[in-house]
Amino acid sequence: MNKIWFSMVIIGMFVAIINGNANIINEVILQDTQEAVVFAIGLVGLMSVWLGLMNIAQKSGLINKIAQITRPVIKKLFPSVPANHPAITAIIMNMITNAFGAGNSATALGIKAMEELQSLNRNKKTATNAMIMFLVINMSSIQLIPLTVIKLRIDTGSISPTEIILTTIIVTTISTTVGIIACKALEG
Repeated sequence: MNKIWFSMVIIGMFVAIINGNANIINEVILQDTQEAVVFAIGLVGLMSVWLGLMNIAQKSGLINKIAQITRPVIKKLFPSVPANHPAITAIIMNMITNAFGAGNSATALGIKAMEELQSLNRNKKTATNAMIMFLVINMSSIQLIPLTVIKLRIDTGSISPTEIILTTIIVTTISTTVGIIACKALEG
């Protein structure tokens, strides 16, 4: 992947020079890198809030209460994971964070969930059904409030940044449902 990105950058610079637009290279380097840093700093704030909230929810016992409520669904989705295993907590925290559209914050929780699922894996070189199911749910994730996308829309000057909420709920519900059905159909 690095070779592909590197090639695209070099080809783009080469084409700009051939077309007599070498000045564009400097503009892009100076302006776009500054915008990237500002964007990243904005996301760090959002990620910090969500990771902090999830940490508080876990330590207060709220995650355990949500786990008890969602246990029947979680057990059907992840039948090979023991009920009180730390993977269940990590999965639920990841799902909650994804539901509120803080995907970047959910990444750290997703990595933790996958590490916990790997601890149950007998064959470390092959993903288990639970790992695959988690990956599909994590990638498609039902989003109730897509905070990251709303933030991007605000940053780019959208007049109505929240108008995407209903369509996001519909589309992510469909994608997650299809993903779960496909995983269950292909489990082996």
